[in-house]
Amino acid sequence: MARRQPLPAIWLVSDARNDAALEAALDGLPAASGFVFRHYHLDEAGRKRRYDGLLRLCRNRGHRMILAGDAELAAAWCADGIYAPPGGLGEGAGLLRLATVHDAAEVALADRAGADGMFLSPVFPTRSHPGAACLGAEGFHALAAQANSPVIALGGMDPARAAELGWPRWAGIDAFLR
Repeated sequence: MARRQPLPAIWLVSDARNDAALEAALDGLPAASGFVFRHYHLDEAGRKRRYDGLLRLCRNRGHRMILAGDAELAAAWCADGIYAPPGGLGEGAGLLRLATVHDAAEVALADRAGADGMFLSPVFPTRSHPGAACLGAEGFHALAAQANSPVIALGGMDPARAAELGWPRWAGIDAFLR
């Protein structure tokens, strides 16, 4: 499946801890950035309400809105794509299919699934997974070199870490909090 347009370079990923700052963070991102809406901490109705409010802001700023979930839900919610483990990408006709990957096996699975891109993590220590093993710059580059689709660095990322990593596409959770 050919990508319809290049993936954004900068991505914001939602989390319970950055929820209160999302409007400011989305407004402060460069135009046409990407946003992954997870919000697993909310019930279905609350998640949909929060999504709808942020979708309007994303559309106004030209951001790509990606929903963590399946393709059917993403299509129903008018998302630009889905964010899921490689086995959960499904077909997703007309949607960007972005995989979450952590090792060589998952990179290969995402490629076989025809992912349009993959979030490779954790690159550096992160509050999301305290004490978890990290790829580090060398491990990240080795795994990213195995991927056939664009790789987005995730995990402890911010503008300084992206520069240190020397990687064009990165995502953050805390990086955009003010």
